[in-house]
Formats: sequence, C-alpha cells, structure tokens
Amino acid sequence: MSALLEAIATTGKEWSQQEPAAREKLLSLAHSLIAALETPSEFVHRIGIAEPAVFAAIRVAIDLKLFEKLSEGGDVPTTASQLAGASGADVLLIARVLKHLAAMKVITEAGTDKYLPTLLSNAWTIPKHRDGIEWTFNATGPSLRSLPAYLQHTGYKNPLDGSDGPFQFAHSTDLPLYKWIDERPVMLERFQNHMVGRREGIIKWTDDGFYPVEEKLGKDLSEDKEAVLLVDIGGGLGHDLEDFRAGYPHLRGRLVLQDLSGVTKEVVQINERIEVIAHDFFKLQPIKGKAYYLHSILHNWTDEQARNILRQLVPAMQHGYSKLLINENVVPDVGASWWITTMDCMMMAMHAMYERTERQWRELLGSVGLRVVKIWTPNPAAESLIEAELDGS
Repeated sequence: MSALLEAIATTGKEWSQQEPAAREKLLSLAHSLIAALETPSEFVHRIGIAEPAVFAAIRVAIDLKLFEKLSEGGDVPTTASQLAGASGADVLLIARVLKHLAAMKVITEAGTDKYLPTLLSNAWTIPKHRDGIEWTFNATGPSLRSLPAYLQHTGYKNPLDGSDGPFQFAHSTDLPLYKWIDERPVMLERFQNHMVGRREGIIKWTDDGFYPVEEKLGKDLSEDKEAVLLVDIGGGLGHDLEDFRAGYPHLRGRLVLQDLSGVTKEVVQINERIEVIAHDFFKLQPIKGKAYYLHSILHNWTDEQARNILRQLVPAMQHGYSKLLINENVVPDVGASWWITTMDCMMMAMHAMYERTERQWRELLGSVGLRVVKIWTPNPAAESLIEAELDGS
C-alpha cells in the first residue's frame, strides 16, 4: 500500500506539471487504490448496485432535462422542488435521484436540498456527450447484460458472427449492428453524436509526440506532381484526414478520402484539398500512394475478412516506399489497461468481434505479405498506430 500511495503522490506531481500520459497513469493508480481498499461486499455493492443506479439516475435526469436546469442556475444552488416544478416530476423522486447523483460525484451537494452543477453534469447538456449516455444505456448496456445468457446458450463459444451475436440475442434481431442502427433514425443520431464525443480528448496519431509524421511520410514523397500522400480508407466523413491536413498543411501530396458511396455523398464542409472517392475496401485499391490509413476498420472483421481487405491494398503498395498505418487498439500481452479490455468486451457484445493482441496483429499482417515496422502507443489507454510495410522492403 505504501508503494502505491507513493506512486500516486509522484504521479500527481507529474500531472500538475502536465507531463504526457500522467493523467491516464493517475487514473490507473486510482483504480488500483480502490481495488486495494475495497472489500468484496463493497465491490459487489458498487458494480452491482451503485454504478447501475447512477447510470439509471443520469438517464432519468437527461429525460427530465435536470442537468440543463442545474446549469442554468450557475453558482446559485437549485432545490429538488424547483427541479420537480420545472420537470413535472414528483418532488420526492427528484430528491432521491439528486441524492444519488451527488453521492456519486456527478453533481455537488451544497447544503440541505441544495445542488450545484459540475463540469461532468454540464457535459450531459451537450449532445456529443449526452447521447453517449443514451446510446450506451439503450444499445450497449442490454448487450453486455445479456452476454452470460448468450454464452451459455452457445456453449461458451467465442462470438464471431456479427449477425448472430450477443447484440442480436439481447435486442431480438437478426440485423447486424449498423443495419439495425440505420433503421432507427433516433438511435443513429445518438450513435453519431456518441462517436463525435468519443474523439474529444483522445490523443490522435497526428498529435505531437505520437508518430513522427514528417520523418516517416514527408521526406521521400515521389516528385510526381500527382503523387498521393495519404489515402484514408473507410474514412467516414473525413474527420481523421482533416486532422492530418490541419496538422501538416505544408506537406505536399494528394489527400484522398474513401468510403462507400452512401457515406461519401454525406461528406460536406470538407477542405477542398481532400479528394472524396467512393470505394469499397473489399475491392482492389485503385490508388498508388505513399501511405494508406485504416482507423478502427479491421476490428470489425474476422481474420479471413481482414486478410481480404488487406489483400486489396498490397498490389497498390510499393516496396521501400509505401506504408500502411493501422489506427486500432492493440491489447498488450501483459498489463492491459481497463480502457483497452473494456473496448474488447464492447466489441464482443456489439459486433461479435475482438481487439487483437500484438501477436495477432503481427500474424495477420504477415499472412498477406506485410511486416510490422513498429507499433506506436503514446500511453496504455490510447489507440495504437501500427506501421507496416511490404515484407522484404
């Protein structure tokens, strides 16, 4: 325990000095401290009752717009009666919800029946954060809660069928997740906003200190005036490619955004330097370029499907010149962070897929004639960037 407390004190100083990865390290140590102090019964009470209860309380507060009312009050405390009057809900119910929200540090209790907003509660007034609560409560939550029953039903086989997995079992559907979302406009909006919120605060591969972009991509680009610098494959609406362009506007070369036609037609307000091309990544890559980028693509597919995607890229790549950059979670063999393992559980529950280990990534890429140059990971809780080239280059 003394060593843990010393590590917390040291890391706390690093965090106050804004040293890289100190925040994530401090969070991990905080989890270790709770694990060291908590009794088994306290653990059960927390994960089985307290945390599901606060999740439900937040969901109720969102429905009743309580966080908006608290935020409007600013530094002036708001009472349960005031919130009940504004929402039309029972005052006793509101008082109970507020008590648990305060106990779980979502809002601040400023006195008897007096409550103030926090940075956290204010976040639930913003769609990109608020909709993350609604999405995970209504879509992810049921899938995770049904996981034990699903696994028992299948004889404890590792889920690998995206049309007959834990998500379908929980939601009584035979549709894959994304088709299920497409048929539900409200859920589609919640999901899209949630994805925007998830990007906030997450270190990107284009950020300083992550990947040496200038050294790796900017030095030996072909002199051809039509040379392609970066192709973002399955890049959605272009957020990642726009981050790259904005971070390195001086690097010459074409920037190409690829996705299915149904997605590319929705691309608006994108920089004129970015070329938008409809392309199915299960078909041969038509563009020869310096670098190809895949962000959170391959973890949606089995090894055989992922090999098929990669095989479409290999013929377009040039030995000693082209790079493949895969921006995904890499599960370390030892000491995986709770964030990474949580993402693996989410992939199991929602997609019947998984986050790959470093060994699995190397085997997958090697099976199609690619080799891993280096796996760049800025901190244990972050997505990695796998840099690969044609084997023998």
